[in-house]
Amino acid sequence: MADGPLSERLIASFDGMSEQFQLAARYIIDQPHDVALLSMRDQARVAGVQPATMTRLAKHLGLTGYDELREMYAEAVRSGDVGFAGKADVQAMAQRRKGEHGLAREILRAQAAEIIHLAESQLDAIVLTARRLASAKCVFCVGLRSSHATAWHLHYIISMIREKSVMLDAVGGIGSDALARATPNDVLFATSVFPYTRATVEIAQYAHQHRIPIVAITDSEVAPLARVADDVVLVETKSPSFFHTMTPAFAVAEVLGALIAGRSAEAARESLLRFDAHLADFGTHLKSRTWTRKVRPSPSAFPTTRKMDGKRRKAIVPDQE
Repeated sequence: MADGPLSERLIASFDGMSEQFQLAARYIIDQPHDVALLSMRDQARVAGVQPATMTRLAKHLGLTGYDELREMYAEAVRSGDVGFAGKADVQAMAQRRKGEHGLAREILRAQAAEIIHLAESQLDAIVLTARRLASAKCVFCVGLRSSHATAWHLHYIISMIREKSVMLDAVGGIGSDALARATPNDVLFATSVFPYTRATVEIAQYAHQHRIPIVAITDSEVAPLARVADDVVLVETKSPSFFHTMTPAFAVAEVLGALIAGRSAEAARESLLRFDAHLADFGTHLKSRTWTRKVRPSPSAFPTTRKMDGKRRKAIVPDQE
């Protein structure tokens, strides 16, 4: 946290403070991450003052007490106002306190809880978004930086089940050029979370100005994408990690892809048959998802007996067509 919530006020009034208040204020200014995490007694010890001094300073600033001050700093951490470096400091402290197993467990449980929250609060939004995407003549997808994987995954799924999906991430800075061909019959799928990628927001604003429908995955009702989108799915991004979680957004992309395919099941099936044939022609995968055997193997290929642990047992022979 380069600047804590009260840094400016503390700096402005620093010269007029008593020596004890200055010691406490200097600690709060210099160690804003610790203010959000450590107990008041621990902070007072590090600052070199009595715990009562911390309380009196908070009241001097017009607060009810030091608990309110700590909550302001904790909220700054939760809202992401501390930057990646600041969050890394917070994570490092938690990791030392809880251990690596403990932190890993906490991260995974937080992600699981956020997925459950989606199922409880965002189903209507997800279904409406899927319907709009399924009815679009062409879907233009944009998601940059941490949101790129989410946008790319939905684009990949759509490209498997229909012809028209365009990813706006071309090299050379021409990613948004394809949007010049978009019409009100198309849809822009955009995703970005705090602190929000400028290029993604600008592309969405362009689409809004040109009356191109927009669906978005973002993290707040007042996020820049939410303000211009026709349909919005809200996801949580809070994480014990220094890096905000993208797991809920990625999960939504997978659900959207499935719903889109199901709304045009026959066409999707025909497209997927062609897709499977294409992958087979190029030998794309090491193993096929649809393993079939046209010729019964010779006995030498699958011997009927095999010596195992000093005993002779029948070998398992796969069922043949």
